Amino acid sequence: METSICDISEELNRQLEDIINTYGSGASSEQESANKEPEDENKGESDDTNGEQPVTSEASAAKEASAGKEQKLEKKIIKGLGKEATLLMQSLNKLNTPDEKLEVLFKKYAELLEEHRSEQKQLKVLQKKQALIMKEKDHLQSEHSRAILARSKLESLCRELQRHNKTLKEETLQRSREDEEKRKEITTHFQNTLIDIQSQIEQHSDRNNKLCQENSDLAEKLKGILDQYEQREEHLNKIFKHRDLQQQLVDAKLEQAQVMLKEAEERHQREKEYLLKEAIECTKKCQGMRDEELKLKKQLTLYTNKFEEFQGTLAKSNGVFANFKQEMDRMSKKMKKLEKETTVWRTRFESCNKALIDMIEEKTVKEKEFECFQLKIQKLEKLCRALQDERTVLYTKISEIRGIGDEIKKVEEDSEDETAKEVKPFPLSQLPSLKTEDTSIQDLTAAFKISHLIEEEAGPSKASQVAEVERLPAPQPETAAPINSESPAESASDKPSATQENTQEQTDRDMEAVD
Repeated sequence: METSICDISEELNRQLEDIINTYGSGASSEQESANKEPEDENKGESDDTNGEQPVTSEASAAKEASAGKEQKLEKKIIKGLGKEATLLMQSLNKLNTPDEKLEVLFKKYAELLEEHRSEQKQLKVLQKKQALIMKEKDHLQSEHSRAILARSKLESLCRELQRHNKTLKEETLQRSREDEEKRKEITTHFQNTLIDIQSQIEQHSDRNNKLCQENSDLAEKLKGILDQYEQREEHLNKIFKHRDLQQQLVDAKLEQAQVMLKEAEERHQREKEYLLKEAIECTKKCQGMRDEELKLKKQLTLYTNKFEEFQGTLAKSNGVFANFKQEMDRMSKKMKKLEKETTVWRTRFESCNKALIDMIEEKTVKEKEFECFQLKIQKLEKLCRALQDERTVLYTKISEIRGIGDEIKKVEEDSEDETAKEVKPFPLSQLPSLKTEDTSIQDLTAAFKISHLIEEEAGPSKASQVAEVERLPAPQPETAAPINSESPAESASDKPSATQENTQEQTDRDMEAVD
């Protein structure tokens, strides 16, 4: 049974190690993805630096094209651009030489190109960040699936542990019951044997007392018989002596009374017959006494045999008592061994209970962690959706900007045609709002990236540093020089910026909640 219990515990430990190894591999993949992020950013920066080289050639070509068509397009530009164009034209009219005018236009065009390039760079950065966010989303989904699998495996392990503990409890209860039954049987057997031995000892003591009384009675009877025998022997000796004396007297009387023999013959014969009768009676009595003596000797031999048998029974009872003592010692040793085994099983049972409690606590901790992961994933999904919505808005705005640039090029190429359609000018007042949106998106992505990296790699000290960095104010975007602060176009562009600030605040709150 011990080997089977050890095998089951080893299997459960091995399954736990497998779960930890499979679920713990997600941290290494997170570190690799975090290491890949700065490499991708460096590559994007190198691409941007390479893309800036052909800009100068484009600027020179634009100079040559705009020099010849400047005068024809002045009226159309004035109509299309509105107040900004009028201000620009006024500033150009103030200048005397066409070279200065070209320089001013070139500077304005260079500024617009720089803004366009910065917006393209920001777009590339946002695309890269979007790809990273998608990768992180996939990674989180894989982690979520791993967590679900680990939870299922842990639940199965907990069930197996519960079954194993139930079997152990049942086995321990059965063994304890069997031990108690054996102990009760042993105690009852021991008590019964003690009672039997006590009854046998009492019976033997009663028999011994009876035999002692009988022996004392027989001894007293023998003493009385011996006294009677001695008295009879003395009496017979006295009788024999008396006969001898009588015979002597008779002999003397015969010598003296030979004369009186005839007279005393009758008396003598009578006395002789009387004496013969008495002698016959005495001999008969002697023979009876001898027979009684033989009987008494036989009784003595019987009593001696009985006494020897009694001594043998006493020796046997002593041997039985010694064997019983030996059995008692053996049973006490067995009881001690059984008590030791019960203590060992109790300790094992307590250790199993402790292991079960630890596993239950670990299960609760894992469940709490899983709930936290679910909440984080939900918040990240919300953030991804918000970022996707903002990305779609930015794409639409960028497409509008690109469409406006294409229309300007078409106007420059088809300027000779008088029936060309009027091109809608790009509203320069919306550029600051776009820049604020781009900067807010950059701040959001940077905060999200920093917080995510803090959760994966950095310790508590680094987390505090990153929190201080996040608390710093965001760098203000470079806005174009306002042409007229009281224009209605600028007031219209301020409204979407306020809504964007609200959305940015909401996203910042969501990010702080996720952190």
